[in-house]
Amino acid sequence: MTSSEPPPPSIPGQWATLNLNERSGGVRLDVHVRPRSSRSAILGVRDGALDVALTSPPADGAANSELIRLLAKALLVRAADVSIVVGPSSRTKVVAVNGISSVDAVARLSKARR
Repeated sequence: MTSSEPPPPSIPGQWATLNLNERSGGVRLDVHVRPRSSRSAILGVRDGALDVALTSPPADGAANSELIRLLAKALLVRAADVSIVVGPSSRTKVVAVNGISSVDAVARLSKARR
């Protein structure tokens, strides 16, 4: 018997290298931020970290706020469910996202990449 449903999609190459840790109730992922870019976008994966470009400067928490909004939108969660747990003043951060599994996170981030 054959099924009419397509097989589950495999994780594309670069997304398989994303350093993503599942925690109770959510995930944590490494993020590398590029502030003062010409556009805000999820660029892909670089050295195991999510590579994100932001238009905001890294002053007064503007880039961190923009990062939280961008990730919440891409992951289809509330901004309150996204927090920076390590590296708020660094370009390399660890971000916690509540209410999502690692499989869903990778699928949603790979679709959000432009």
